[in-house]
Amino acid sequence: MVKLDKSENTEFIEKSISYLEATGFENIKADMEGYEKPKSYSRKGAGDKITPDIVAIKNGRKYFFDISLKSEKPRLLKSKWLFLDTLSRMNSNRFRIITTKGHYKFTDMMLEDINLSNKEPIKI
Repeated sequence: MVKLDKSENTEFIEKSISYLEATGFENIKADMEGYEKPKSYSRKGAGDKITPDIVAIKNGRKYFFDISLKSEKPRLLKSKWLFLDTLSRMNSNRFRIITTKGHYKFTDMMLEDINLSNKEPIKI
């Protein structure tokens, strides 16, 4: 999720965190108040900071989660997903996308545009 959309959708982030806790994830860090903030990565050229929405551990493996909701800035979202996918593959971690009803088609189109169509989003 792009930083602009995070303030409007904190309820869905909390719902996603409770889903992850129920499925066995632990040491959950989230980019919102009340949780420890995950590590941010900065772009060298643009100076932007990329922070995964949720980072959690399950069975000793780190998972990066990003929330997919319709956004005004799809290009920024695509670059964030590509970066997180590359980062997770470099370190043998996992990258997953969480979405909800009304945003499935948007998410599928975005994943297809950046050739990540092999990723199956988690539907909550």
